Amino acid sequence: MQKILIVEDEKAISGVLQSILSDELPDYEFVIAEDGLEGYKNVEKEDFALVISDIKMPKMSGTEFLKQSLVLKPESTFIMISGHADIDSAVACLKDGAYDFISKPIDINRLITSVKNALVKETLKKENKNLQTENKTLKRKVNKKYQMIGESAPLKKIQEMIEKVAVSDARVLITGPNGAGKELVAHAIHNLSERARGPMVEVNCAAIPSELIESELFGHVKGSFTGAIKDKQGKFEQANGGTIFLDEIGDMSLIAQAKVLRALQESKVSPVGSDKEIKVDVRVLAATNKNMAKEIEAGRFREDLYHRLSVIEIYVPPLDERKEDIKLLVDHFSTLISDEHGTALKKFDDTAIDALKALSWTGNIRELRNVVERLIILGGATVSEEDVASFVRK
Repeated sequence: MQKILIVEDEKAISGVLQSILSDELPDYEFVIAEDGLEGYKNVEKEDFALVISDIKMPKMSGTEFLKQSLVLKPESTFIMISGHADIDSAVACLKDGAYDFISKPIDINRLITSVKNALVKETLKKENKNLQTENKTLKRKVNKKYQMIGESAPLKKIQEMIEKVAVSDARVLITGPNGAGKELVAHAIHNLSERARGPMVEVNCAAIPSELIESELFGHVKGSFTGAIKDKQGKFEQANGGTIFLDEIGDMSLIAQAKVLRALQESKVSPVGSDKEIKVDVRVLAATNKNMAKEIEAGRFREDLYHRLSVIEIYVPPLDERKEDIKLLVDHFSTLISDEHGTALKKFDDTAIDALKALSWTGNIRELRNVVERLIILGGATVSEEDVASFVRK
């Protein structure tokens, strides 16, 4: 049973308060303290759903009791009781963190209302704290799947950027060469955001024919074009409440770019063949391996769309610029691949790691993973420099 602490040096008043509030709150147990020092000792021993305290008391004033208790337990909820002459002290208590104060003589209806509101606030605070804990747990679980491996300066810079931008709804453009880990960055941003419980919808703009990209993004209605045999929901609508990741945005046609720009401006989409507008709440992340300045200059990409997408820009460097991460990446991929194949973990000796560092990785991390898998399958019991020389062609 939850408890309410009443701290009052006048027994007649504390008795009346307990009697009245017990009738209104039968599910709560009441504890009485006769001065601030006794009240503080009670707060030290246990947690209370609410503390009701007088301001003028012997041994420790209510003001001091409030301050020390909130230092000890910052989440505590206090209602202070004061005489009219103590109004300045009561205002000071509110500044120090009290929920409310009530003047003497006590208005019973005002007291009951304040107490009930304070208890509702306390309940909501606990529920919110539990949700935050659940959300952090969820993020930790998801982050493990999409963790970024390495300790190089470029990677640490990216991780710092992700931490900063994830908490906002700002659009992010992720740039860098193929295979460097742009998709991983997008997932990390989503999983650390408040949208982590919502969907993460990926669209590979380079893999969808230009004549179908509009239907893919915004959906279509039955009969809107040849082959449209039924209504189809678009990716933007599927991502409602979550995140849409537009991979290889630089390969999108100018016509589709205009439609995306409108969707970003108005937060609405219109399925192909329909006059209906659908409101969507979507965070947009985009990625490209192209030099966007050159694409804009050549007239292949809309400058206004670029500025809409690149509120924040994160550059993911090629593996050749973070070779100090190769050992950690090899260890990570070795574990994953051994688990996938159901085989014993295979060790890469220092000569193998040095040989891999000496190579140029034009295919970046994606290429490194393939090479690690090849060496696990074809190499010796311990992968050595000789295995790298035999099975890796550069």
